[in-house]
Amino acid sequence: MSLIKKPASTALRRLLVLGVAMFLGTGLTRGQQNSVRRAPKPVALMGVEVLRDLEYVPGGHERNRLDLYLPEKAARPRPVILYVHGGGWQGGDKSNGPAFRFAAKGYAVASMNYRFSQHATFPAQIYDCKAAVRWLRANARKYGLDADHIGAWGGSAGGHLVALLGTTAGVKELEGPGGNEEQSSRVQAVVDWFGPTDFLTVGAKETRTQLLGGDPQTNKEKALKASPMTYVSKDAAPFLIMHGDEDQTVPIAQSETFAAALKKAGADATFVVIKGGKHGGALFTNAESMKLIEDFFARHLARATPAQP
Repeated sequence: MSLIKKPASTALRRLLVLGVAMFLGTGLTRGQQNSVRRAPKPVALMGVEVLRDLEYVPGGHERNRLDLYLPEKAARPRPVILYVHGGGWQGGDKSNGPAFRFAAKGYAVASMNYRFSQHATFPAQIYDCKAAVRWLRANARKYGLDADHIGAWGGSAGGHLVALLGTTAGVKELEGPGGNEEQSSRVQAVVDWFGPTDFLTVGAKETRTQLLGGDPQTNKEKALKASPMTYVSKDAAPFLIMHGDEDQTVPIAQSETFAAALKKAGADATFVVIKGGKHGGALFTNAESMKLIEDFFARHLARATPAQP
């Protein structure tokens, strides 16, 4: 019996777009990105308090907001996972992502927006990420957060930004404004999904050119400044780097070379090749991949002694 496929309904197409955005935050058209941003907010997780649109830069841009997911019964202070969405530094939103499930595992999860490249070129985006980390530390007591154990996780453009967070602690020129300057922007663990790490070798794609305000090859100083490879040292945070071997957007060599450089410098780096993986997708969020991430964060964000409720 042959089956005739019917055209997908508008509602189904929207669900598919939302599903892609939830796991990737990358590769959407402008119209699709706008649709995702207008989508209803995700349903709150059972036993998790959700605080939305917290301003992490006082008086800053409208994108300088984050959502905070607080497990109600977890011991305090709660370790934190900061999730940074992808979208080519031009789209995406904090309301979707794979990190939320970790709020059900005792982590506080902060999902942030940051300024797009159409709002401001680099280093505005890493300024925002560092401001968010400082804000989390400054407000740790208020929200029951463990200021000593903050991890960062992101994919594609978000992977690039969390890789910078993991390699540039103490680099003053990338700290930027944004308040809470007395706090550190250092993170204790990084999960980098297929983020570009060297803008001189990754290619001059339109989104990368717009981020830098010019072609990387003719704007080499800016390209080097934006590249996590520039800052590799033994003082980098522990890294879990995951990349698909069929990624046609960011070559897997970007992660291979970056992981090798971290290891050579004496940093803690684990590189995982996702066989058959493209630029994100279900292979990154299946049970095996999530277990790797869960074990990684448990290893690096656990407290030395049990916290009191």
